[in-house]
Amino acid sequence: MDRAQKAEAVAELNATFNEVGVVVVTRNLGMTVAQSTVLRNKMREAGATYKVSKNKLAKIALNGTDYGSLGELLVGPVGLATSVDPVAAAKVAIDFAKTTDKFEIVGGAMGAQALDAEGIKALASLPSLDELRGKLVGLLVAPATKLATITQAPAAQIARVLSAHAEKNAA
Repeated sequence: MDRAQKAEAVAELNATFNEVGVVVVTRNLGMTVAQSTVLRNKMREAGATYKVSKNKLAKIALNGTDYGSLGELLVGPVGLATSVDPVAAAKVAIDFAKTTDKFEIVGGAMGAQALDAEGIKALASLPSLDELRGKLVGLLVAPATKLATITQAPAAQIARVLSAHAEKNAA
């Protein structure tokens, strides 16, 4: 990797750190290519990314971002899971860590707030942004649905009564 490639990698990582809502630092000790591919696919499906980069380049990229506290976690073979949704990357990382012993959560950060492994687990237990939006829409739609049902009920009852009288008179 020459100097220009390193500068490009640092710039790309720095841009990523400025855009995301959470960074999860993981340690991957001896993961196979197949396992890494599965992890990356799961991250992509959840709207997150997983990247392995050189620790020195990642530490340089952390400068000037809210995630400066992560520098001390970048020791050994680590990977960075990132997502705009603060829950997505943490959820996928925790679920994947349950399936293999070669992948562990080291810590992370949500903005300027540093998190340890337990903090990441707690973050993963929260509902995702899409789930929260769904619940909010459900709460907003429920009163309108009830109102529509209530206003239709008297008309339906009148129609049934008239229909019953018409059938009685016809017979």
